[in-house]
Amino acid sequence: MKPLRIGITMGDPSGIGPEILGKILRLPGAQVRDCLIIGDRWVMEQAAGRRQRPVAGQFLDVSNVKRASFRFGRVQAVYGKASMEYLDTALALLAEGTIDCLVTCPISKEAVHLAGYRHFSGHTEYLAARSGSQDTVMMLLNDCLKFSLVTRHIPLENVAAALKPRDIRFVVRTTHESLQTLFSIRRPRLGVCAVNPHASDNGLIGDQENRVLKPVIRGLQKRYKGVCGPEPADSAIAKAVKGGYDALIAMYHDQALIPLKLTGAQSGVNITLGLPYVRTSPLHGTAFDIAGKGVADPSSLLAAIRRARQCAHALKKA
Repeated sequence: MKPLRIGITMGDPSGIGPEILGKILRLPGAQVRDCLIIGDRWVMEQAAGRRQRPVAGQFLDVSNVKRASFRFGRVQAVYGKASMEYLDTALALLAEGTIDCLVTCPISKEAVHLAGYRHFSGHTEYLAARSGSQDTVMMLLNDCLKFSLVTRHIPLENVAAALKPRDIRFVVRTTHESLQTLFSIRRPRLGVCAVNPHASDNGLIGDQENRVLKPVIRGLQKRYKGVCGPEPADSAIAKAVKGGYDALIAMYHDQALIPLKLTGAQSGVNITLGLPYVRTSPLHGTAFDIAGKGVADPSSLLAAIRRARQCAHALKKA
């Protein structure tokens, strides 16, 4: 089996992506020797605060940022366009087999929209469209917990109406299969979180559990014996922390993000399930407020690289 090659895109040039990438390149070589960084070399040098060139062969310089006007911490269309060019370059490398999996540093949804990419709400949707994948699942995880999301970036007031049986079935099925292929878990145990407090107390606090979740879960249990729920989210999360579940199905974004960041933001990773390749990213955004100041923590990026490496190896063996 040939050695893996991990492609890493720099993300928004004006965010913290260049800085955290520069920091991982200064770590012992064993942690990044299989990585190819795709971005703008000059911006990386500015983020480092001194001229420090990445090791030859570790960097693909797209060189698409105008130096005279460049500033860290700015939301601009040109930076949104640049970040998507890194992504398109990485997708071409995946298609030709130069890299085996992908790690993406944060992009700015606002900058990307300003650049004309208005039909995509983020990396996940863009990668799905480019790969021809009809559906994908956002899994967020750290060293303690794994969550797959049924809804993603939508207002909380719209969550209940957005819970469709088809989507729940797809998320559970994809998560179950991915735990087997990407994480080598033979018999996954999945807890499905309720959307309402106390799992609605049998319909007293909302009807989504009785009307939508319970019928879907009963159907899924005929094929997947390890699926349980709907369970109050607080109870399910407490059980998962103690090792009772391999992963949880969250109904909305913050139902997953709050416990993840409380139990280990530094090891937090976003992985897209349902793509024909492994893609991970750090569990944070562009952090424009601290970009260029030398204080960004690369821990989540390192965790994303580690997860990409582990999952890509597991996928090849599956």
